[in-house]
Amino acid sequence: MTIYLSSKEAATRLGVSRQTLYAYVSRGLLRSQAKETHRESLYLASDVEKLALQRATGRRPKEIAKAALNWGTPVLESAITLIEHERMFYRGVDVLTLAETHRLEDLAAHLWSCDRDAGFNAPAPTFPAAMLSVMHAYRGRRAEQALLPLFTVASDDDGTSLRQTSSRHLIEGCAAIVRTLAACLLGTIPDTAPIHQQCAAAWRVDRNGAELIRMALVLCADHELNASSFTARCITSAGASLRAAVIGGLAALTGARHGATTARDEALWDDVGSSDIERKMRERIAGGLDIPGFGHPLYPGGDIRADALLRRIMPHHPEWQDFVKAAFTLTGQHPSVDFALVALRRHLNLPIGAAFGIFALGRSVGWLAHGLEQRNSPDIIRPRASYAGNRPTS
Repeated sequence: MTIYLSSKEAATRLGVSRQTLYAYVSRGLLRSQAKETHRESLYLASDVEKLALQRATGRRPKEIAKAALNWGTPVLESAITLIEHERMFYRGVDVLTLAETHRLEDLAAHLWSCDRDAGFNAPAPTFPAAMLSVMHAYRGRRAEQALLPLFTVASDDDGTSLRQTSSRHLIEGCAAIVRTLAACLLGTIPDTAPIHQQCAAAWRVDRNGAELIRMALVLCADHELNASSFTARCITSAGASLRAAVIGGLAALTGARHGATTARDEALWDDVGSSDIERKMRERIAGGLDIPGFGHPLYPGGDIRADALLRRIMPHHPEWQDFVKAAFTLTGQHPSVDFALVALRRHLNLPIGAAFGIFALGRSVGWLAHGLEQRNSPDIIRPRASYAGNRPTS
């Protein structure tokens, strides 16, 4: 049974005045519900108790609000990905198990909660007439620079903003989005072949390379409410199409603190080379630069996604162990998935920017999963700001 508290009871439990209680509501720290027969609001007892526990730690409401969006408390319900005890699960199944056997298309069915053959059995989408000339204009550009504009032009509105869209059409639209993004990355036209095989053919790698790409796509497919997935959910909550959600997610992924960490890691790798690695890293740190591609707040013991890939790559490149060892000596941090994707790119001699491209292509399945899930919510995502500016004078 849901238990509510009156404003007096809530204020007493929190040890604050009613004015402060109302301020908590305006800042989004508490939810209120009006009584049917009285002007006074009611408050969920569970919300009040949670805030009381946070206050007991000595943190101020402003600090609580800030921390909630910075590796803090959960802000949305989701049944897609669980990260717990340094392990990750897609809808209850260990991601490492899925990465051993699943294609990206299989994983999409798992994350989108549909039949395995749904969506990707449909014909491949077609490009707009002007797309080939646009692709020519961006030929030779890194994926971090080219993928967003190419996908924005290539992906026609698939109608998935409409609530009345049939389930079958919705899933087929999602599959078309993924295939279109793959074609934009690879400089090809949309195809019906498995995504990892399309990558292998375009990048001219062998069967073993194709398997590594398949695994990387699965491992990158989702990671809970990261910046790009949260962006995709916000866009979907506003009633925009799933295509728009992927465009937004892709835009967020280009940030240097997100998917473009792979570009920073490429630059680090070029900078330190293969000799005197630890000395060069020390000089970087002394100069105020960081060591990108190492450490993740959710995996203090090491990013499991990176471990899964590096176990298959590093035996071929024992000299790269010095790179990892030097970074760990100086930072105490293990490689993240960003480093592993760069290692994969270099191991397979893929084009510069392919690490970001694999990240984006895999993650598009997760963005769509979040978009589909968010469509079932009637609410727009609209957090409140903790105002830190000048107060009004009157």
